[in-house]
Amino acid sequence: MDRLLLELSTAVGDAAVTDVDRMMAYRRDQCLLAADGEPLAVVRARTVDDVVVTLTIANRNGVPVVTRGAGTGLAGGANALDGCIVLSLERMNTVLDIDPESRTATVEPGVINGDLAAAVARHGLWYVPDPGSRAISSIGGNLATNAGGTCCAKYGVTADHVSRIKAVLADGRIIHTGSDTRKNVAGLNLTQLLVGSEGTLAVIVEATVRLRSLPSSASTVVAMFPDAAAAIDAVLDIRQVADPCLLEFMDRTTVSAVEHMTRMGLDVGAGALLLVQCDGRDAGGEAAQCADVCRRAGATEIYETTDPREGDEFMQARRLALTALERQGSTLLDDLAVPVPLLPRMLSEIDRVGSMHGVLIGTFGHAADGNLHPTVIFDAADPAAVARARAAFDDLVAACLSLGGTISGEHGIGSLKVGHLEDMVGATQRELMAGIKAVFDPRGILNPGRGY
Repeated sequence: MDRLLLELSTAVGDAAVTDVDRMMAYRRDQCLLAADGEPLAVVRARTVDDVVVTLTIANRNGVPVVTRGAGTGLAGGANALDGCIVLSLERMNTVLDIDPESRTATVEPGVINGDLAAAVARHGLWYVPDPGSRAISSIGGNLATNAGGTCCAKYGVTADHVSRIKAVLADGRIIHTGSDTRKNVAGLNLTQLLVGSEGTLAVIVEATVRLRSLPSSASTVVAMFPDAAAAIDAVLDIRQVADPCLLEFMDRTTVSAVEHMTRMGLDVGAGALLLVQCDGRDAGGEAAQCADVCRRAGATEIYETTDPREGDEFMQARRLALTALERQGSTLLDDLAVPVPLLPRMLSEIDRVGSMHGVLIGTFGHAADGNLHPTVIFDAADPAAVARARAAFDDLVAACLSLGGTISGEHGIGSLKVGHLEDMVGATQRELMAGIKAVFDPRGILNPGRGY
């Protein structure tokens, strides 16, 4: 190990960190119940060459490498392993090119999602993928987990907005996947294979993403309901009359937590809240239809606005859902998706699991595509409470699978859910995934034991 560390420090200079105290900040992501280990070193890469030489050395010596972005993951996918090299890409954070004519942007993986969105907006363009953590999460991490967000139902997830990827294989070779063209069916689609692979196949060092024109207008509707069932009835009916760009749900626990944090005037007695936003030429008309649907579904209070500032304020309230729940205690956030018509049954299962294990669960999420985030709140200092939280989490996953859902809509598998994956995909698919991994990474050094 001393020889390896000397080789590494010689190759990347002060980008290599071996001080135990300094490495602490790179050991784990935001998932409290995912284990982390003691890394051998952290490499804070500044260039593609840093990535190439780090992987070359690690592969030659059979040392595992865990690639890390901003550390905002929620499934333990970037947690350090004992004796690994943590490869941090946070300093590779340059927007390399914005091309208004082709409506693309080329970026390094450490670029923060919100920073990219702001940069392209100055050209009248829009980078659509908008995870709730967009102000702090990196494009590389978004690519690694195929992150979603509020606009997925209408505009798709991260993978739907990627045209090209530059990546480094485990042995240090560089590959370029995809094409600048809108249509490309030359060979197997390796770009889409890399997106969502959670650092297990290659290290993404550059991506070209597609942009859209900024929406000409947007109208926002906020509706309060006496209970979650009425809110979901409205969701199902809204989908029949309009195509909102976002349709977000918060249950009673989440609404109360957000109000106590923001003091923005939300009704803490309401059973649920829907946040609906429509964009495009007929944004106002579609929003009015959505408001009418909410009234017929029994909404107790409805607020409509065409003011972008007010719409952004309501969106900020939704983005603060997890932060607000974290003020109630430690949190274990789940990421489940079911077919939209089965949302009422999934919400009933969440209530059942919370009661059975005696834990508080606040649920919010993207109602338009069936993606919910039931968040278990517990006392991390109490071993019995931790055990109840973990049991509740596992039962939520099982309930989702029983409804034909997926164990992850946008956060990835990481280490947190790897034990549930075969229950969903079966042994044969797991074997295929392992075979693909072996082609890309024969020595198995890239994020071993995670993601598949």
